[in-house]
Amino acid sequence: MERYPDLKANQNFLSLQSQLEGTENRIAVARRDYVGAVQIYNTEIRTFPGRIWHSVLYSDLQIRETYEATAQNAEQAQQVSF
Repeated sequence: MERYPDLKANQNFLSLQSQLEGTENRIAVARRDYVGAVQIYNTEIRTFPGRIWHSVLYSDLQIRETYEATAQNAEQAQQVSF
């Protein structure tokens, strides 16, 4: 009977794939939370009570822009070199 070496590269690659997937999910959640917070902030400084507080106390704060993925970046996955 021949003895073949115990190759662990396949297991490590599967682990790397799951870590990359988890990282992509965390980035998507953080992006969603950021966009939600920016929308709340912009709405607050544009509506009645927030507009008064903004003009009196926080006049140096600007309206924030939300993050929008371009079509090219959204369709193309990041390249990982091994």
